[in-house]
Amino acid sequence: MTGRISKRGSIMGEPVVHWEIGAKDIEKMQEFYGSLFDWGIQNVFPGYAQVSTGSEGIGGGIMQTKDDIPPYVTFYVAVDDLQAYLDKAEGLGGKTVVPPTPVPMIGAFAVFTDPEGHGIGLFQKE
Repeated sequence: MTGRISKRGSIMGEPVVHWEIGAKDIEKMQEFYGSLFDWGIQNVFPGYAQVSTGSEGIGGGIMQTKDDIPPYVTFYVAVDDLQAYLDKAEGLGGKTVVPPTPVPMIGAFAVFTDPEGHGIGLFQKE
């Protein structure tokens, strides 16, 4: 097993902190998921809506994709060094698809694909 040792002595990995749905029709997907799960959805800037799933859930977002990006669902893992984790992923057979990209006043993100092509996000707080 790998991971950090918590204060309680158990093995801990890096936490999942966010998820995202990339949609061709953001309004339709907001209506669908909001109605299906009673999620609170708020447009925070053009093409991106923040989603609140409740006090026990992990928040996420619904993003308008561009024409060359297919619809997707992914999650983001909090790490302390985006490039180091991208390098590690590539060493294990993954591929960087979005290099470290700043998000003003929040931090930065990156995306890689695993050996089967699943897109996984990384997030680093500012």
